[in-house]
Amino acid sequence: MRTNLRQIAQQADPRKALYEAVGNIDDIYVLRNQVLVATYIGPEKSSGGIIMPDSALSEFRWQGKGFLVLSLGPTAFKYDGSYPWEGQAPKPGDWVIARPSDGVEMFIGPAGASEGISCRIFDDSCIWARVADPSCIY
Repeated sequence: MRTNLRQIAQQADPRKALYEAVGNIDDIYVLRNQVLVATYIGPEKSSGGIIMPDSALSEFRWQGKGFLVLSLGPTAFKYDGSYPWEGQAPKPGDWVIARPSDGVEMFIGPAGASEGISCRIFDDSCIWARVADPSCIY
């Protein structure tokens, strides 16, 4: 069972909404260079005020490129120092962009809940960029 996407889309702060939907992930240990992310769900209303149908909200799961970093494996974004972006790597709480098909999808929710939010595990090399606002990417 999946979390009601409309409830997430109605929230003013998508980061907070995703963290609440996922719940406590302290017992999820991400390995190696893997990155655990939650799929960004866009706002319920378009910039023109049109209320998105459920089918449009569910498309974020398949086509959306924005993700919230939840957890990093111990070697994620650890390089030999020769990369100019070292020290600027994404960390939990950052928004990133990636191709959804590069990750493995799973649903994560609060312990004991029968629903969860779409999350993915990516290799760190599949994360393309860090962005300030995921709503600018689709």
